[in-house]
Amino acid sequence: MAGKAAMSARADPPKLSVDEPAMTRNLSDVPDWIYLLREFETLYRYGSAGGSKAIRSHRKRVRDALSAIIDANPEIVERDVETRPVVQHFGRAIDIGSRNVMAGLSRALSRLEHQLTWEFGYERVPKPLERKYAYCEVLGPKGPIKADNLILGFVLFAPNTTYPQHSHKDIEESYISIAGAWSENDSAVYAPGSLILNRSDHEHRITTGEFEPCLLAYAWIGPIERLAYPGMKFTAIRKPKPPGLAPLD
Repeated sequence: MAGKAAMSARADPPKLSVDEPAMTRNLSDVPDWIYLLREFETLYRYGSAGGSKAIRSHRKRVRDALSAIIDANPEIVERDVETRPVVQHFGRAIDIGSRNVMAGLSRALSRLEHQLTWEFGYERVPKPLERKYAYCEVLGPKGPIKADNLILGFVLFAPNTTYPQHSHKDIEESYISIAGAWSENDSAVYAPGSLILNRSDHEHRITTGEFEPCLLAYAWIGPIERLAYPGMKFTAIRKPKPPGLAPLD
């Protein structure tokens, strides 16, 4: 009997505790995330030799912060995969990006397509944007790559979209165009590879082309407490007042 009991004990597999914590993963454990960050770092280091002193300074701050984050091998925070209606344009945007100077970043992002968390960023998204806009943060306070002094991500727009005029307090923001033509404040049309800098509190509005989606990479840099709760200030567009009647003689 003792022998049978011993055999039975050996045959039963060990039971795992339901309270056992999940295994922590770091950046080095997930090569696809590393490759994506390296594409960002390359763009901010070698993407353009031009630009003003302010743009060069911004690029240096972004790449220095990013290099330090990669070296620190931060934790990967598992986020729920979420989608939004505009994501139906993601495949087309990647196709376009893979055919231009942004091919490296486009392909690195495409390998993570099914791990992205697309969101609106508001409790109530403006009705015109519900099917035309979403963003995904890939590095920052919310993760999935944990960092507190830099935010990197992507924003996707459907064709023929206008994102309303807004600004970010204490946050310096840059966009790098991946796919699609777009303009900011009606001042120019930007092609893939373009880098646009918005300083803190700078009001800007984005308008995309009529026929193709627009995919932009973005970087936010600023105080740690502001990046944790960035917020956004929308600016109402004031309609011009009708001219008054000329005074009667």
